[in-house]
Amino acid sequence: MHIFFIRHGETTGDVENRYGGTYDDHLSEKGVEQVGALAEALRGKGIQTIFSSPLIRAQETSQLLAGALDCPVQTIADLRERNQYSFLSGMKKDEALERYPQEVELLKNRYNTIAGAESYEDFSARIAEVFRSIASTVEHESIAMVSHGGPVRVLFRDILQWGEMKEIGDCAFVELQKTGDTYSYITSSGLVPAFGFEEHTV
Repeated sequence: MHIFFIRHGETTGDVENRYGGTYDDHLSEKGVEQVGALAEALRGKGIQTIFSSPLIRAQETSQLLAGALDCPVQTIADLRERNQYSFLSGMKKDEALERYPQEVELLKNRYNTIAGAESYEDFSARIAEVFRSIASTVEHESIAMVSHGGPVRVLFRDILQWGEMKEIGDCAFVELQKTGDTYSYITSSGLVPAFGFEEHTV
């Protein structure tokens, strides 16, 4: 099986410099264009189903891809981004720094959990479970999962245990080949890892 793990395109929240997480923003105009370019890159890859986070930015990305690639979209609740920011979600970052400096400082460490937020441990376990569930139960030869930056980091850091990502661009993706319980790197776009992709098979 080939698995394409994809981050959504640029959002209105990105443009306005807001905290994301569970903030349910839309794709920006540039984000829509990015998805169009991604669809062209994925055309001919034989993707049969797209599994998508329920958040609007991922849904819009998935629906645009599905229209271009002529395949269905299945919404999977546990592919959603981490609720890391709690009451800060959707707030402009400069406003948050002025009003809630302690919480903003805590957010610099992913293992800190501010009031009302999802812990990193719970988030990582959720993404690992849903990724492995989809990968092990779906019988298609080629699928895509459309999610967010946080889940992309969990994929490489915790699930594959390959290492950290320096950068994750809009509409970034990795193509993995699953053979039995082994995952091998095929190709990627928009990702800057702190490790060598080609060295890794898990």
